[in-house]
Amino acid sequence: MKRYLYVLASLSVVLTLSVTACAKGKNYVIGFYNLENLFDTYHDEGKNDYEYLPDGANNWTEEKYRKKLHNMAKVIAAMQKDNKQWHTVLGVSEVENRHVLEDLVAEPAIAGANFQIVHYDGPDRRGVDVALLYDPARMKVVESESIPFDFNSTRIRFTLDQEQQDYFRTRDVLMVHGIIDGEHFAFYVCHLPSRLGGKGQDLRARGGEIIYEHSMKMMQKYPGIKCVVMGDMNDNPTDDSMAVYLRGREHIGDVTPADYFSPFLSMLKAGYSSLYYRGEGNIYDCILVNYNLAHAAPGTFQIVPITKGIYYGRVFSKPFMTNQSGPYKGTPFRTFSNGAFINGYSDHYPTYIVIRK
Repeated sequence: MKRYLYVLASLSVVLTLSVTACAKGKNYVIGFYNLENLFDTYHDEGKNDYEYLPDGANNWTEEKYRKKLHNMAKVIAAMQKDNKQWHTVLGVSEVENRHVLEDLVAEPAIAGANFQIVHYDGPDRRGVDVALLYDPARMKVVESESIPFDFNSTRIRFTLDQEQQDYFRTRDVLMVHGIIDGEHFAFYVCHLPSRLGGKGQDLRARGGEIIYEHSMKMMQKYPGIKCVVMGDMNDNPTDDSMAVYLRGREHIGDVTPADYFSPFLSMLKAGYSSLYYRGEGNIYDCILVNYNLAHAAPGTFQIVPITKGIYYGRVFSKPFMTNQSGPYKGTPFRTFSNGAFINGYSDHYPTYIVIRK
């Protein structure tokens, strides 16, 4: 009996120490959110933003703009409530300029996060860019770069002829090199070319290739650096841009130093969706991590399971972000429907991962 009680006591101590160790671990939330056309009400010279002007097709007034900002902030605040902390890093897409980002981070619901901004004006003809919001108390930015799209590939055969290539414009990829708790990270935020018209598979493949090549150079320059790729890929994690050109692997055990771990690949197969395209659920809002974050050295940051204790990612959705009735029931509650402003949120759900030290 005494031996039995001793074993129980020993197990109790072990469990207590394990819980204490987990409690002492530092969790950091890394996410991405497509804000679905966050435009202000002013024309940006040289950009085709006319539909988002007060006299444009969307009658985009200051009142609608303010509602949009409020709604985007509400979603970000809801994630903070669930995670008991603000994002350390939040990549965003479909933002018109720095002005809308400054208005967003000043929204009362998220002003307390003190998000700082990394943004470059890009070449997209509509004027939508990607950007990074970050917590300056947790990450120090070392450098950043806006990486342009190009056609300099030896592996991809493009469908656009030379004249079309010269005319083509898309979003740059944003790279932000930062230090979190003494560790080097490179964050890549992207919005790969659209699927409109059934085109762009080769263009998205090139986008994945550009990110991969740049990140490999960063890993050579900064041995041990932890890379995170995030964005609206306009592709699923099973598509070539992610699985072939970014070398995204479904299972963390299969990841080598030349690969990325693609946590949303298994979630897609399990039926999770971050948006619906032509009536089908997809996860275009992907986040991938390199070997150094998937197989981290003891005592350093590594990606950890967060959904059902199995999946290493989360598609964040709440009832208020989702259509509750009608033909689009169960899909993201977006800003416009059939050309009418319906005061929704986005046609994408945000996604995120958690890293722990």
